[in-house]
Amino acid sequence: MGMSPSNRNSKMVMSEINVTPFVDVMLVLLVIFMVSAPLMQQGIDVNLPKTESSGVELNEKPFVMVISADGKIKISDVSISMNNLKSKLTAIFKDRKDKQIYIQGDKKVDYGIVAEVMAETRAAGIYNISLITLPKD
Repeated sequence: MGMSPSNRNSKMVMSEINVTPFVDVMLVLLVIFMVSAPLMQQGIDVNLPKTESSGVELNEKPFVMVISADGKIKISDVSISMNNLKSKLTAIFKDRKDKQIYIQGDKKVDYGIVAEVMAETRAAGIYNISLITLPKD
């Protein structure tokens, strides 16, 4: 009742997976991510705070940066120039676990100043940026 050699070889046929379509899809995805990555870094996205309390407990005191109507930047009532902002924020956030910053800008401040402050904040490695606003009546 033994199997003949020709019968045994036909049972051991290996099925091969065609990887060409897989490689094609991966290359297309790679190109898409390479093209979209610089676009994601250029735009400054803003997380606006909700007007209702979310009930989230903070371990650390929230970090608030104030931009006054005359364009002066203050952190804890200490004025900081735009040139020193990146180095100061890098030093402050080096040991903080919560890398989130709240920007409180006067409504009379030029949009360009706020955008520049946000760009410097991102350059310091802080990507979770929120603008403090007041709800409308």
